[in-house]
Amino acid sequence: MIESFLEHVLDGGTTEVEEAVRKAAAAEVMPRFRQLAAHEIVEKKGPYDLVTVADRAAEEHLTEALTALLPGSVVVGEEAVHAAPERYGALRGDAPVWIVDPVDGTRQFVHGEPDFCMLVALARHGELLASWTYAPARNELAVAVKGRGATLNGSPIRSGSPAPGAVLEVATSHPDYTTPEQKRALLGLHTEGVRPRPCGSAGLEYLSLAVGRLDAVAFNWEYAWDHAAGLLLVTEAGGAQTTVTGEPFRITGGNTLPFTAARDAATAERIRALLATGPAGD
Repeated sequence: MIESFLEHVLDGGTTEVEEAVRKAAAAEVMPRFRQLAAHEIVEKKGPYDLVTVADRAAEEHLTEALTALLPGSVVVGEEAVHAAPERYGALRGDAPVWIVDPVDGTRQFVHGEPDFCMLVALARHGELLASWTYAPARNELAVAVKGRGATLNGSPIRSGSPAPGAVLEVATSHPDYTTPEQKRALLGLHTEGVRPRPCGSAGLEYLSLAVGRLDAVAFNWEYAWDHAAGLLLVTEAGGAQTTVTGEPFRITGGNTLPFTAARDAATAERIRALLATGPAGD
């Protein structure tokens, strides 16, 4: 059952998962959009780390639906791992893993802004096989399958390359929410020809990268639910990714941070070099 389903997905059979994600959004997320009561919003680690009743209900919905599609699979979801951190270890196990962020961009969701999404990725032995990025308020669904490319609302997408000499727009982690070493690395992007800006929903930043509306991202955290879907999407759209030391980013963890993903390999290397060097004059 497991092998046949994985083969089915890799052959482009993603409709069942798409339907599961859309149903979770329709049942648990969109009815609460701009309808949240104060008691339905909770701070986890601070005012920038929020969870809502929609996050929890959508993750529960997706966990039931996805494991039913693939018996024997497990789910690594943001909210479940927050409650039981040991669940993160499933990324290094033998079972296929659904990596789920039920509402990526919870701050935007709480504020009634449409720039949030739902992220699902399927992986095994640390290898990303397929991903789904769904922005229900924007009616956008991006799908990527390893070796088969990426689509947005059913149409193929390519990241392309920045125009020669163009200023690179880069979405980044906020330098103040990092270790001193990571802050120094991110400040290296403040140089001529690069325009850093704070990131919003990580999933939507990756989508912007995959369609060529953004040139690169540079992040200092490695939670798989934020990055797995987007990294496969960018890679299958023709982009590239690397950690600051030049090694590939691993969804199983243990990465040297920060890391970058970019529209093409040359841009990824340029951003990596700036991160490795730090601010000019140091």
